[in-house]
Amino acid sequence: MTLIPIRDAADIGTLARDLRRQQGLRQDDLAAIIGASHVFLRDVEQGKGTVQLGKLLRLLDELGVRIHLEVPDSLDGQSA
Repeated sequence: MTLIPIRDAADIGTLARDLRRQQGLRQDDLAAIIGASHVFLRDVEQGKGTVQLGKLLRLLDELGVRIHLEVPDSLDGQSA
């Protein structure tokens, strides 16, 4: 497992594009797999910051990305 710091939407877009290409998937094929449009996938890969979070999480899951949030100690173990 590799940890990658994410600072903005462009970082997520670059990661998603690189992983998609490594897996030999076209944008429209991956979009169909996750139930989204190729426009959504293009927007993610271009770093657009207003994409739908639920779809983004499905995309990352399909690409094999697991998300872990680093929270301040005062919140560690608490649920919202």
